[in-house]
Amino acid sequence: MNFLRACFQPRANRHVHTGSDASGRQDGLLWYKDTGQHFNGEFSMAVVQANNLLEDQSQVESGCLGLNDSGPYGTFVGIYDGHGGPETSRFINDNLFQHLKRCTSEQQTMSVEVIRKAFQATEEGFLSIVTRRWPTQPQIAAVGSCCLVGVICSGTLYVANLGDSRAVLGRLVKATGEILAIQLSAEHNASIESVRQEMQSLHPDDSQIVVLKHNVWRVKGIIQITRSIGDVYLKKSEFNREPLYAKFRLREPFQRPILSADPAILVHPVQPQDQFIIFASDGLWEHLSNQEAVDIVQNHPHNGIAKRLVKTALQEAAKKREMRYSDLKKIDRGVRRHFHDDISVVVIFLDSDFASRASSGKVPNVSVKGGGISLPRNTLAPT
Repeated sequence: MNFLRACFQPRANRHVHTGSDASGRQDGLLWYKDTGQHFNGEFSMAVVQANNLLEDQSQVESGCLGLNDSGPYGTFVGIYDGHGGPETSRFINDNLFQHLKRCTSEQQTMSVEVIRKAFQATEEGFLSIVTRRWPTQPQIAAVGSCCLVGVICSGTLYVANLGDSRAVLGRLVKATGEILAIQLSAEHNASIESVRQEMQSLHPDDSQIVVLKHNVWRVKGIIQITRSIGDVYLKKSEFNREPLYAKFRLREPFQRPILSADPAILVHPVQPQDQFIIFASDGLWEHLSNQEAVDIVQNHPHNGIAKRLVKTALQEAAKKREMRYSDLKKIDRGVRRHFHDDISVVVIFLDSDFASRASSGKVPNVSVKGGGISLPRNTLAPT
């Protein structure tokens, strides 16, 4: 518990990021940063907004991963796909990396345990906000977010995930010269049979833990994902009651949390044939397969590649609705959500030569957060 308290200190220098980040550009509902340098190579970012309030958040942090430039050094990537409103994803965007830096300094190294503790501290921090705001804004108990994190440090890639965002590696097959798509993240969505089986084994007394509703598998008939930050109404029964909207309230009180905030974490030693990693919210993967996305990255210039992935997904979304991409672009946020979800993409290129140059300390710290249409940060999305 002492370790967790050390990780969970309130931020003293909290600051607000808006869509007008000088390091990115806005084109209507599309925000993008075509290229940048991280500790291990180049990166590219893009975000397209569909919801009235952008519920996706994303960030790239590179340089020192601890406090006070004490090391270790590397790159952090976060994709936070919110639901029910923007509060949780914004909170993660403001706090998770800070918790990771504190925990890394405490342990003096990067590890699975450090990442797990950072997730735990972020979850507890958001719970404290829900507890505080419940009397005046109870619907915040039904706001949550998926959380996908990648950390590259000392030649090791860590991928931690809650929910259904996805990280996909592009690996060179030397014998053929092809680039193979390898999914790195485990997803937590009730549409996956193994996930349903996991939920049923965790809740053997509840025959309705996952139900097929309108041809979609949902936890308690409400939500598709089984792990998240937030969604406190399905983790603590004291927040599953009036005045929470009836559509979120369960008939029976529950004794143990229904959703989990414990991330699935993969540890992957980076290999010379590992070329790049695509981190993206499920809005991208609804329209592109893993291999299709990897082929696009492989066959086009690095500069602007995240924007190219987003635009390709939008073209697929338009095609599915038998409309032109140029017409889809004219549809404003809010209404746009009927055609596609918010989409956030970060492409991280892995350059071993660049990493060796970076170890000499010549690479500046990088901090970029994906943007969107700027709106008041205390606005709760309508449900």
